[in-house]
Amino acid sequence: MYQKKILFISFLFLMIILTGCNKQTTAVEAVNNQEQTKKAVNQTNQTSNDYPVSSAELVADKLEVYYFHRTARCYSCKTIGQYVRETMEEKYGRQIKDGLIDFRELNVELPENKDIAKKYQASGSSLFINRVIDGNDNIEQDTNVWRLLSDEDKFKKYLEDKINTYLNI
Repeated sequence: MYQKKILFISFLFLMIILTGCNKQTTAVEAVNNQEQTKKAVNQTNQTSNDYPVSSAELVADKLEVYYFHRTARCYSCKTIGQYVRETMEEKYGRQIKDGLIDFRELNVELPENKDIAKKYQASGSSLFINRVIDGNDNIEQDTNVWRLLSDEDKFKKYLEDKINTYLNI
């Protein structure tokens, strides 16, 4: 009986991981996720500076840092939201107050957030950074944050380095 419970719980856990917070995972996506996880495990000893910051070299006139999520969130989604919020409030309070950075946490399931979620193509838990340069959007989803979830210091350092690079500070 005990083994059946363990097997059932393991199966449920595996299903939760495979379906993720954003959408149902196809077999191809599951294989890709496994490959990404293997790469992330191999990179755990790297510093946050080993992750690519951006392909763009232009300094942003303004940043929009948006953390999208659903109403129901798993532990990982809540943790990423917490790390992003803490980093933004602790490191960029002045820039947010001055309007240089627009930071928001947005529930994609609320009607008032549907248009912005559509613009960013966000359907669940995800971090987007839009570098507004000469009035033009340069939106990118940052998936590296998921790989850094297990190390709060690396996560925050990575995000801080990325934002500092975008703003040339």
